[in-house]
Amino acid sequence: MCGIVGYIGKEDALDVLINGLEKLEYRGYDSAGVSFIDDGEIKITKTKGRIDDLKKQINGYKNGASIGLGHTRWATHGKPSDENSHPHCDCSGKISLVHNGIIENYKVLKQMLKEKGHNFISETDTEVISHLIEEYHEGDLIEAVKKAGKELKGSFALAVMEENGEDKIICLRKDSPLVIGVGDGENIIASDIPAILNHTDEVLILEDGDLAVVDDKEVTVYDIEGQKLEKQTYKVDWDAEEAEKGGYEHFMLKEIHEQPQALKNTLRGRFDDNRNLVELDELSLTKEEINSFDKIYMVACGTAYHAGLVGKAVFENMVKCPVEVDIASEYRYREPLITDNTLVIVISQSGETADTLAALRESKKWGAKVIAITNVVGSTVSREADEVMYTWAGPEIAVASTKAYLTQLLALNLLGIYFARIRNSAPEKRLNQLSLDLSRMPELLEKVYEQEDDLKEMAGKIAKWESTFFIGRALDWAVCEEGALKLKEISYIQAEAYAAGELKHGTLALITEGVPVITLVTQPHVYEKTISNLQEVKARGANGFALAFEDDETIHQEADNVMTIPRVDTLLTPILSVVPLQLISYYAATARGSDVDKPRNLAKSVTVE
Repeated sequence: MCGIVGYIGKEDALDVLINGLEKLEYRGYDSAGVSFIDDGEIKITKTKGRIDDLKKQINGYKNGASIGLGHTRWATHGKPSDENSHPHCDCSGKISLVHNGIIENYKVLKQMLKEKGHNFISETDTEVISHLIEEYHEGDLIEAVKKAGKELKGSFALAVMEENGEDKIICLRKDSPLVIGVGDGENIIASDIPAILNHTDEVLILEDGDLAVVDDKEVTVYDIEGQKLEKQTYKVDWDAEEAEKGGYEHFMLKEIHEQPQALKNTLRGRFDDNRNLVELDELSLTKEEINSFDKIYMVACGTAYHAGLVGKAVFENMVKCPVEVDIASEYRYREPLITDNTLVIVISQSGETADTLAALRESKKWGAKVIAITNVVGSTVSREADEVMYTWAGPEIAVASTKAYLTQLLALNLLGIYFARIRNSAPEKRLNQLSLDLSRMPELLEKVYEQEDDLKEMAGKIAKWESTFFIGRALDWAVCEEGALKLKEISYIQAEAYAAGELKHGTLALITEGVPVITLVTQPHVYEKTISNLQEVKARGANGFALAFEDDETIHQEADNVMTIPRVDTLLTPILSVVPLQLISYYAATARGSDVDKPRNLAKSVTVE
């Protein structure tokens, strides 16, 4: 979610750090900072805002420092502020570090460290790491980092240095990317390859559990137990623009492929150790409040609204509470029936969507309790809601939302399971199984990408048409709405989603010879009816595409083109089934020569009505 740069070598470290951070701006950030060793002492400069703001503050520090760390932060724990920006240091100011990731057990560690006399100046989980290293430091920074790393739960890419007269940077990686560019008399550390390409094209990629000791001459890698590892560098042949996209042609494709990791981030810290009990410590709602809700509204715009359609089914099935899903721009101008026992869940990727923010304010004015599901810490929605559940999807560069939507679905499922357990509204065995299945979503999703070549071929067939239809029933229909939106917004193909049972009520008039119709059939209780609808459109000449479970043998006899997902609980299918539709849309758009990342007339965050 953030950008790390570290440098040790013959050039001015500050110049290298700033240049590297600028190469990582595409990742998204809300603050930036650097630390460097000057005359044997660590100096830190950091600020909320942009890298240009940081440049102004370090303008007088052009002193030829040869070692330093830099960071751009996308806020997770603690709002965007100077104090919460990285780098962080220990009590003495002699240890400095930067961190990407999320530390799940930081509250426990922070309390323990406070009891031992450590003083904290930020709200972040990261600052805990610097104090933990200080606590374990007995003259050997490497050993202290190893011991601290064993205490940390969650994800982390760390770069650490100290002012002890030995110029070296210690790196440790678990579940967050970290690479090292190997140069001539210099080495550069980064969270992504673009930051190193001005210096070298020789790259060493750290794996989970790797600990690297980096000085200006060499890079030595160990496992967490201290055993030396033999690591090979590889030569990067991307240009700078390709490097920002991780070798993908577009940010959208990169973000589609980042979704398993985004799901892991959303899940992290929200289960007990057995993975069958959802724990949402970030919510302060009491059991009495949760039991008192007698109606729920889910309010959002665009893709987030489609997440709400899925959320409605999840909550009504498990929580047994009536749910209305409203488009924010409509909700704010009508008079919904709200009482003190009404819960409003607003969903917004950016947390700044104007209509959603207005709906939040109206809901609070009418007396409802408001939970926000958003991706951006410190956003207006997160500040003004009564409760916040962050999705941790990381920045999205492409206008068309992919991983933000998927993590919204996951968050709604987690919230639904949490509510259902408290309200005792669903069997405990089912809730345990759903929790376990949710924890497996990242690995199940990986299987979907195995059919990417087939999806690209299907997209080529769809790209030749100016109209496409999506049909499905129950939760499949909700996913159809999102699939149609994706196709129309980036390929400019007129795409419409219909509840399959509505075909006879007018929609069949639009079916012509060869027109693509994508049918979702992942809901067992309406399977036969949906198959009948597929047969109806095929009888009128449609080219039948279907999305079904991978063990469904019948579907191959009914559809001309089949895409599949692993079999999961009916409620969880949308998390998997939307991804083939995202890929279909992407490849149809590229086949038509569309500007995938910046579709015409659209903006990423809609902050006006």
